[in-house]
Amino acid sequence: MQHEIEIMNRLERIEAKIDSLVRQPRDQEAYSVAQFSERVGREEFTTREWCRLGRIKAHKRRCGRGTSLEWSISHEELLRYLNEGLLPDPRRERGQP
Repeated sequence: MQHEIEIMNRLERIEAKIDSLVRQPRDQEAYSVAQFSERVGREEFTTREWCRLGRIKAHKRRCGRGTSLEWSISHEELLRYLNEGLLPDPRRERGQP
């Protein structure tokens, strides 16, 4: 009986881990501002500003809405940000406040 209880407890833990893995977002080649922001726990406005200021490496791409462009952030840049943080502020290097 005790052995069966231990097995059931282990199965519950295994199911919980599998469930958490299934709920994790999958890695992808590039992220939108919304996806990147969700992954790093920041607001979309903040992420857009980081892109605009060059604090994270991003490029503009067509988004399918007319002539609009949106920021695209690579998976490599997401990993770099998570490991190293923001790039230096280029405004400081130019002597701007």
